[in-house]
Amino acid sequence: MRDEMTMRIVAIDGPVGSGKSTVARAVAARLGLDCLETGAMYRAVAFAVLRRTTAGDIGPDLEPADVAAVARAVEIRLGQDRVLVDGEDVTDEIRTPGVGRMVSAVAAVPEVRTQLVALQREWVAAHGGAVVEGRDIGSVVFPDADLKVFLTASPEERARRRDDEDADDVRRRDRLDSTRAVSPLVVAHGAVVIDSTGRSVDEVVDEIVGLLG
Repeated sequence: MRDEMTMRIVAIDGPVGSGKSTVARAVAARLGLDCLETGAMYRAVAFAVLRRTTAGDIGPDLEPADVAAVARAVEIRLGQDRVLVDGEDVTDEIRTPGVGRMVSAVAAVPEVRTQLVALQREWVAAHGGAVVEGRDIGSVVFPDADLKVFLTASPEERARRRDDEDADDVRRRDRLDSTRAVSPLVVAHGAVVIDSTGRSVDEVVDEIVGLLG
């Protein structure tokens, strides 16, 4: 494991549907780094909450204390394009509309964010650096990243990229993510804003890699 000061970290933030995951994976491949999709961690917790709610282990009102308890108890492992929750492969299940509708509420619980930010930093340290994408990477998780990018696109473009949400859903997610009390979605200090509307993945990746010199 390399010393933290020598790790190369690229932080890519942005709202839902902005193309963060696709671009981050492509940038990581270009740079020879691993890629961490932090949204998958929050989706994994949301999945675990839904499962426990369905089983009757917790109530349907999503009390923050119950959600925080799930985040502390659940085991999340991110492998090569796979997500495991308590040893079960839930890669497809965490992408369902039900999980998508719940994830912003789960991510707004302060204890959940504290728990997962610690896991994200551990993951990157264990991999000796990475391209990390999410909603608070440059502002909270890695404010001293080598490069901070805020990737965005129009609500209509972002909705077009997602099968389970329309433009109104996207705007609702934006409001929830940008107005939550803890680690809201913001343009981090020093971040480069890139609008991906109407642009190819290769064009965006070329711009990001070019920013690294």
